[in-house]
Amino acid sequence: MPNKRRVLLTNDDGHFSEGLQALDRELSRDADVFVVAPDREKSACSHSLTLNQPLRLHRIDERHYTSDGTPTDCIMLGIHHLFGKRKPDLIVAGINHGANMGDDVTYSGTVAAALEGAIIKVPSLAVSMANYEPGTPMERAARFVADLVRHLDDFAVFPPSFLSVNLPLDSGRDYRAFEFTRLGQREYGDAVIQRRDPRERDYFWIGGRPSWQNVPGTDFEAVGRGVVSITPLSPDMTDRRVLDRLQQTTIKFQASDSQMKIDAENG
Repeated sequence: MPNKRRVLLTNDDGHFSEGLQALDRELSRDADVFVVAPDREKSACSHSLTLNQPLRLHRIDERHYTSDGTPTDCIMLGIHHLFGKRKPDLIVAGINHGANMGDDVTYSGTVAAALEGAIIKVPSLAVSMANYEPGTPMERAARFVADLVRHLDDFAVFPPSFLSVNLPLDSGRDYRAFEFTRLGQREYGDAVIQRRDPRERDYFWIGGRPSWQNVPGTDFEAVGRGVVSITPLSPDMTDRRVLDRLQQTTIKFQASDSQMKIDAENG
């Protein structure tokens, strides 16, 4: 009988969130799951790493740990402290309580945890549920992810690439339809909201009312139709189109007066 897949599971909503608990139960049917997750909500912390203060790791049992660090910290602790020389076979981050689509992936602690796994050369998934509301059932979403994990080798997605999965809100039926998508674009209005407290001091909320472009082939459009979106991502943020253009352009820079001269023939 083949050895079970060893999975490191984390999230950014905190260790006791419904999404992580459901995914832990479902993945544990076929895999050896180890959980290292924040001890409180760490949403929108992106790829932050704790460098200027010590981290605490609390052992719940032999397979479950919490940390006061970020999701990226949790991956580092899991990989280098708990797993040691033998890395896990897979890293899964989620199920996040809310979507991580389009430009929002740059803010997401969930996506950042999978990104860190991919950088360390471990196959990784980030999983999120759009329009999540407290009390939403997570079991059907977790079953879909577990089935995806069973067939993951067929996808042939290797680090440093990884997958970001966004599920529509649970409709009471099993998730079946999925599409491979690209990132869409989200637009925010009133991104910083100013208010005054009872002591007449200003305070601010970062938020506003988002909207997005309903473009075919994007994660937003697929999830809007009730289809699971699976988007391949990579830590390489190089804009290759711009790079190709710049490499074909001769630029002369005069440091004394900070003027640039571009060779028109090549530019």
